Amino acid sequence: MANELGRSTSPYLRQHAENPVEWREWSELAFAEARERDVPVFLSVGYSACHWCHVMAHESFEDPGTAAYLSEHFVSVKVDREERPDVDAIYMAATVAMTGQGGWPMSAFLTPAGEPFFCGTYFPREARGGMASFRQVLEAITDAWQHKREQLDGIGKRVVSQLGAQQAAAGSEVDLERAVQLLKTEFDPVDGGFGRAPKFPPSMVLDFLLRHQRRTGNEDALAMVAQTCSRMARGGMYDQLAGGFARYSVDGQWVVPHFEKMLYDNALLLDVYTQWWTVSGEPLARRIAVETADFLLGELRTAEGGFASALDADTEGEEGKYYVWTPSELRSVLSADDAEWVIGLCDVTGTFEHGSSVLQLREDPADDVRWSRIREELRRARNLRTYPGRDDKVVAAWNGLAITALTRAGVVLERPEYVEAAVGAARLIRDVHLEGARLYRTSRDGVRGSADGVLEDYAAFAQACLTLLGATGDVEWFRTAELLLDRVLEQFVADGTYYDTAADAEQLVWRPQDPTDNATPSGVSLTAEALTTLTSLTGTARYEDAAHQALAASAALASQAPRFAGRALAVAESIAAGPLEIAIVVTTEPPTTLSPTTTAPGSATTAPGSATPASTTPASTTPATAGGAASELVRVAFGNAPWGTAIVAGAADLGVPLMEGRGLVGGQPAAYVCQRFTCKLPVTLPEDLRQLLRPSA
Repeated sequence: MANELGRSTSPYLRQHAENPVEWREWSELAFAEARERDVPVFLSVGYSACHWCHVMAHESFEDPGTAAYLSEHFVSVKVDREERPDVDAIYMAATVAMTGQGGWPMSAFLTPAGEPFFCGTYFPREARGGMASFRQVLEAITDAWQHKREQLDGIGKRVVSQLGAQQAAAGSEVDLERAVQLLKTEFDPVDGGFGRAPKFPPSMVLDFLLRHQRRTGNEDALAMVAQTCSRMARGGMYDQLAGGFARYSVDGQWVVPHFEKMLYDNALLLDVYTQWWTVSGEPLARRIAVETADFLLGELRTAEGGFASALDADTEGEEGKYYVWTPSELRSVLSADDAEWVIGLCDVTGTFEHGSSVLQLREDPADDVRWSRIREELRRARNLRTYPGRDDKVVAAWNGLAITALTRAGVVLERPEYVEAAVGAARLIRDVHLEGARLYRTSRDGVRGSADGVLEDYAAFAQACLTLLGATGDVEWFRTAELLLDRVLEQFVADGTYYDTAADAEQLVWRPQDPTDNATPSGVSLTAEALTTLTSLTGTARYEDAAHQALAASAALASQAPRFAGRALAVAESIAAGPLEIAIVVTTEPPTTLSPTTTAPGSATTAPGSATPASTTPASTTPATAGGAASELVRVAFGNAPWGTAIVAGAADLGVPLMEGRGLVGGQPAAYVCQRFTCKLPVTLPEDLRQLLRPSA
């Protein structure tokens, strides 16, 4: 039979469409084939920006002999972990349980019933470093399948049983002070971040610390944020020429990145740097927030208005080739004086491989004008290189994170184009991914994929809609969020437990449920956040009870390992702070279409790194962009209220419960600051609103 991946909508799967391996997509048909042939399933899970996935593909999956052996003895199934996080979660849990570690590419061997009996990650073509070769693994599995079948079946059943027994225990309450103290013990006071190399950007932990500092005044919390954010932004993990963060740093000093750029990292970090700026007024925070938002619009925005998943780490088969520089390359592009200046400024001393370096900016340049000119020259020269591959898959959850971050940044940084972009992405998710109340996880080129949305998709997009409500005054975003969260409570909760998959989704060997905030926020902590916001807007006890129940799932983890419960801790901080509710009455007129119109689906896209798609019509006026007192009240609300505050701005009769009974004051736009629907006197002046939002007010 032929390789079937050419029909896939996943860019990662399509990368393997020319392999001689007879790949199948994840489906019941693949497992039926395994049952009919009585052979095991070889499951390979990865993603398009994964360096070692490409290595294993080149070494093994492009090899005709290996492909022939797989075809004879296995049914081979390839899965994009970004498209099917539910499948990935199950077999990664099994991999960690069996080997003590995980990673991608993930290689799992399953019975025709889907039960894992042997798992690993990357296997080399030739045995080395204590690792068996991939062919040796395949031959050992084949031998065991033929001669020790009952033993393998027994292992698979036990693994599934143990996964079900490992469901996280729910705690009763999150101890915020203890979490801060534990984080201090793991904090690196020199280079920032937590723990040792490799270092990943601790976005959600930083979010928590900023919210904690705003509520309590804890200067240690702010100091940890400032040191970490400064060191990340000035190191090699941040793209000093075009903005945007790489996935992680292989060292403890943020010098050498793993070069892939992920949408979710940059969305989360945009939100952190925007929030850091609102708390501290630090110029570096504003600069990085603007550059990161511009990176999202310039390099990840798709023709349909959504945001692509990732840029690859590799170019022309070499990791980081697009981004690194040697002294001779700099001298060939710049004048002699400028080249020597940049070599010193950016530490071009062979910090990477083969004498090349990742550009750093450990200090602000003494001559900003000169640096800006040189930066533009280097960016133009770099654009002549082969651009990294881009995974154009639009993931609902990650776009939700980007929509939230861009909306906040657009309002507080007074960059309306960011809000326009957020609305465009939200419209794509609503119009393409949403069918009734059912949300689908991915799309590409405006075509919806077949994978059901998981909990993080529903919750992240719901929160994005509620954030947009405050900036646009468009009640349709409120209604969409209600629709999504009502389905969450109907389909993702059973006996008080929040699951990552819906009850009416495909039934797998185990129903995953993971409260860990890791590379992205967990579905359950995102749900707690969105339900907390919806409670503030509606006063509905059902949503409030569900939010506390969701947060309880992370309480034990937050008390023991706060680095892996950052978003849950941030939500708990919002609850401890009130949470605040702000209703801003802009007008007594009913709203028209307030959402800006972005590029129409199917229109031509721009080249990566060039200008963002242009709007087909001028942006409509929104509360955040109307000008005068109304927009200033919205900006003050977004920029001075704690992150996690529920904000709604628009017409008095908008249709959101928090707006009921509110009106203009003396014919002027007015802001009502409330907690649990008990409000202070309305104010009409931005400075008065700013005073009300001070922590001591």
